Amino acid sequence: MDFAQQHHQATPVLLANVWDVPSARAAAAAGYSALGTSSAAIANTFGYNDGEELSFAELLLLVTRIRGQVALPLSVDMEFGYGASVAEVVDNLRALAQTGVAGVNLEDSLVADGERHLVDGETYARRLRAVKTGLEQAGVALFLNIRTDPFLLNRPQALAETVARGQLYARNGADGLFVPCVTEAADIAAIAAAVALPLNVMAMPALPDIDQLTRLGVKRISMGNALHSALQGHLHSLLHNVRQQQSFKGVFRNAGD
Repeated sequence: MDFAQQHHQATPVLLANVWDVPSARAAAAAGYSALGTSSAAIANTFGYNDGEELSFAELLLLVTRIRGQVALPLSVDMEFGYGASVAEVVDNLRALAQTGVAGVNLEDSLVADGERHLVDGETYARRLRAVKTGLEQAGVALFLNIRTDPFLLNRPQALAETVARGQLYARNGADGLFVPCVTEAADIAAIAAAVALPLNVMAMPALPDIDQLTRLGVKRISMGNALHSALQGHLHSLLHNVRQQQSFKGVFRNAGD
């Protein structure tokens, strides 16, 4: 079953979000069927803030290393596309496709002066259509998972805006709709029913469990940077304990668990 087909199963595809070769290998060993990169986790690993502070060249190098070591389908978080123009975005996506990636995430918001802003929906839809056309002309097939951010940005009419944007993007080349930070069952069900795209949600403390998400119509579940953040918290705790306890016993005890 290819990556696109995984979005049309009875149960959602559970995507392991990774940030380096070891995390990708760990996901493969744990039995996941597909991987996605986390832009926030990768940015943190390289010492950047999220929001395309990382260069595309750095991202491409990392993706190439992951693809060379792990055979699972990989979707790459491309944020706003790492390009001001459509031509730049298409060139970037063609370079990724040459590594063998299966899909990408593209966002309808961007970070400027440290703040994230939604792009006008019609404007973004035209950009999406142009990117899709450019890929088709180049003979490149990628699963375009389009992230829309009304819930992430706490917009006052987040549900209505998400549905409107989702329907618009479905008409302009999107293959999937990613709605981070939606957690209410009624909202999830409404989006799944109203937008003719596989719905992708993201791990959050209040997100329903996978069985309920399946019943609500979700087709893809991402982890975002949750795993990376949890591991960073554990690392800080280990380092703190070594200094406080003046002992490495805790480190080796955890290593053997």
